[in-house]
Amino acid sequence: MAIYSIRDLEKLTGIKAHTIRIWEQRYGLVVPARTETNIRYYTDENLRLLFNIALLNRHGYKISKLAKMTPEEIAGRVADISENYSNQNTQIDALTLAMIDLDETTFDRIFSTYAQENGFERTMVELVYPFLDKLNVLWLTNSVSPAHEKFIGHLIRRKLIAAIDKEPVDAARDAATFLLYLPEDESQELTLLFMHYLLRSRQQRVIYLGYRISLNDLEDACQPLHPDYVFTIIQEPIPRQPIQAYLDAAARIVYPSQLLLTGAQLFINQVKLPSNTRLLTGLQDTIQFLDSLHFKELNGRTTAVGDLRSSAGSAL
Repeated sequence: MAIYSIRDLEKLTGIKAHTIRIWEQRYGLVVPARTETNIRYYTDENLRLLFNIALLNRHGYKISKLAKMTPEEIAGRVADISENYSNQNTQIDALTLAMIDLDETTFDRIFSTYAQENGFERTMVELVYPFLDKLNVLWLTNSVSPAHEKFIGHLIRRKLIAAIDKEPVDAARDAATFLLYLPEDESQELTLLFMHYLLRSRQQRVIYLGYRISLNDLEDACQPLHPDYVFTIIQEPIPRQPIQAYLDAAARIVYPSQLLLTGAQLFINQVKLPSNTRLLTGLQDTIQFLDSLHFKELNGRTTAVGDLRSSAGSAL
């Protein structure tokens, strides 16, 4: 059983610590346990109840009324709201609780329902990435354990791989070729997989190398392939060398391909981008770049078809 401080509850639920104390003192809600030395702590049951109370409170239930309800009654009202409302914050809270409970069934229901209503890409952008941002804060503040992070990470990874496999492998004849990789000691596999999905769904040709790729491995892949674009993420510090040296070497290896870069280290450090590199400033910038590329290709195909028809009409 996990134990939490009141600050942990604040970070997990977004409810201020002084508000939690008021609810506890005035209404007898979310009562903490105490150690033998009288130190207050909270349990998984406290956390779950607080999530549910906060959700119902946001939907108009008064705290005084909630204080008179049993935990089972509160959970039942929450289930009704979760079924009938697709509010983003509500769903992110529900995903957080599913992670804390290691509850795959609830995670799958929330994810699948949102995807059916909004599509896979919007589910990742509107639901999963905001949830992962919240998870990153919780991880940095030690409010969740590595077990919770690994559990939810594997579930999202499976969803991504399943979505990639549903997209056709065959790309359009004039599609660009993208090579995707992560440097050694880089852990952003979920984002790399999402990039794979974004490209496949836009009929681009994708070569996915995955993670722990050395510069020698990158060179071995680029020499016979000659991709149009090489995409990577540099979120963590590059070990054993300055980031500028790594960028210069990677750009030289992939030349004349364009190296597409994103990740926190590119903004933390003062770097000079080589001539064949482009910096993508975030998820929305990446999607806009891919959409503009896809739009140009579609226009090119339309123009080519028009030229063929004109040629055929002249011949007739």
